[in-house]
Amino acid sequence: MYPQLFEAVPDALVLVDDQGLIVQTNSRASSLFGYPENELVGVSIEMLVPEGARARHRAHRAGYMAHPHVRAMGATGQTLMGRRYDGTQFPLEIALSPINSDGTVQYLASIRDISDSPRARQVLVRAGYDALVARFGQLALESKEDEDVLAHVPLLLAESLGIESVLIAFVSADNDRVEIRASTGLDGQAYADGIHIDQQMLLATLRKGRAWMVEDFSLAGTREQAFPLSQLASGSAALVPLLDVNRPMGALLAFSRQPRKFDHDALHLLQSFANLIAALVQRQRTQDQLAHVQRLDALGQLTGGIAHDFNNLLTIMSGNLQLLESEYDGTSEARELIDSALRSVTRGAELTAKLLSFARRQRLVPQAVDLKAMLHDLNQMLRRTLGDTIRLRTVCPDGLPSAHADPAQLDTALVNLALNARDAMPRGGEIAIEVSRMTDSNGTPADLPIGDYLLITVSDTGRGMSQATLDHAMEPFFTTKEAGRGSGLGLSMVHGFSKQSGGDLWIDSALGYGTHVHLCLPVDRGGGTLKSAQPAANPHGTGETILVVEDEDSVRRIAVAFLRKAGYRVTEAASADAALRELDADDRIALLFTDVLLGEGGNGKELANAALRLRPGLPVLLTSGFEQKPSPSPHAEIESVSFDLLRKPYRREQLLDAVRQSLLQDGV
Repeated sequence: MYPQLFEAVPDALVLVDDQGLIVQTNSRASSLFGYPENELVGVSIEMLVPEGARARHRAHRAGYMAHPHVRAMGATGQTLMGRRYDGTQFPLEIALSPINSDGTVQYLASIRDISDSPRARQVLVRAGYDALVARFGQLALESKEDEDVLAHVPLLLAESLGIESVLIAFVSADNDRVEIRASTGLDGQAYADGIHIDQQMLLATLRKGRAWMVEDFSLAGTREQAFPLSQLASGSAALVPLLDVNRPMGALLAFSRQPRKFDHDALHLLQSFANLIAALVQRQRTQDQLAHVQRLDALGQLTGGIAHDFNNLLTIMSGNLQLLESEYDGTSEARELIDSALRSVTRGAELTAKLLSFARRQRLVPQAVDLKAMLHDLNQMLRRTLGDTIRLRTVCPDGLPSAHADPAQLDTALVNLALNARDAMPRGGEIAIEVSRMTDSNGTPADLPIGDYLLITVSDTGRGMSQATLDHAMEPFFTTKEAGRGSGLGLSMVHGFSKQSGGDLWIDSALGYGTHVHLCLPVDRGGGTLKSAQPAANPHGTGETILVVEDEDSVRRIAVAFLRKAGYRVTEAASADAALRELDADDRIALLFTDVLLGEGGNGKELANAALRLRPGLPVLLTSGFEQKPSPSPHAEIESVSFDLLRKPYRREQLLDAVRQSLLQDGV
């Protein structure tokens, strides 16, 4: 082309062939891109584009060359970036024109540096803000301590925006105050002198859930804008809420002594940081909740294992004491000692039941429970237990349906809640136990399935709980009582019982306003009727053969001794394989009595199913101090059969009644 015309144009000119190679430039192009004279010729045009944008530019170039046309300067409406020889980048605008010379199409680019234009400066500012957000996001991903990440935010923002102070405030757990978690100013102070947080005004502002800005505190009417920074004569400020799922969890506040410091881009930067901070806090909360669930699950697994061994020990102690009881029936001193020891065994069994209920591994026997009748019986017992300083009030309207729950566990749960309420009122007060039918889900846990429920509320007029205590109230072994006065299992046991029953438990409490514990249970649908639990008329045997399967020798000996003394013929086995051999060899066996856990992976339920395949119709009675789900079996249709269960530790009378019931049900 015309060299003199090329040099006369004030813009940088670059002529490119159809392969994207530079064939001609003017001196302005060499100067703009920092290349020595004539060294741009033969270079790919993509070398003048930032490395990260080259693939995109190549695609755009191919599209333009396929449909060439004149494109004016700035026609794209976007700010493009160029790359100099030394790697630095700068904003530019380009005009394009196809040039037809001797039948060959080439493409002329007219390039202009717009670094000094307002739009370019805005683009650079936004790019810097975006880079800052990306830097913070990377820091948040890599850091193991969220507090360290938050501590960096105020200084990062203050330096980037050129302002005096940035603060991160969080609403306290009781929603009554705000706590400054991180703050800084350019001078290294906690925050600039003269800034004072109006706590109540900040809480009121946060409830509106939107960003807030004051352009100039010196203007009249600023006070009416209710910004939560007081004692400010001039300057500007911005507030962006940190949004939680349901409500603001806090705020990001920024202050400058210059008026109108916060433009749209500055607010966008603050909003981006606020979103990242909120996500960071929610991530930490989720991790804490997951860790809590994992701890509870591990504790539940440990509890189940301990309960199995402990109940076996209690069965041995209880059994031997009962055998001694019959030997020393006429000796009052011996009977007194034996009765005392048996009472200790009972207390140990109750503690194990609480542990299993917390771990949701206690097998429940749900049935229709008349809450009005239960409360009437509890009323008489609790009035004696709670003492003269406690007034007890029970309310249960007529006409309510029955609850579907294990009556023994429900009775224990209500006693626990009443005793907790009493302990919260050392100087006396009132406990109210009220039953109602739930009509809506307001205030109930979100994960409660839709259905019909009854609500039992146990209220007290005691001192109430702080939010910190309330957050941990249902954790196992958490207690605010003095040493020796509480195990910390009461509420966790009731919570486990409620969840296992298909309901839930939640607590409303505040310091100085008492406590309301809400126990929600499903309405009985008529499917919870138990088989008759009346004792057999004659629990003793008449020579029937019973196969006792138990891997613990001492426990097996107790069961064998009880049954033989009652007139049964007993054969025994220590494993499932041995039991099946006995069943195959002895057709006189009238009942299989087996533990659920048989050691070395053995399972009494699987043994029972195998026994039924071998001897259809054989009565089966299971016993266990702890149940766990059996592994999947190919005989799913048989495993749908339910078996009666006798819980350990059992008394002799309970064993004999359960055995006779099982034999009678099958006509033996």
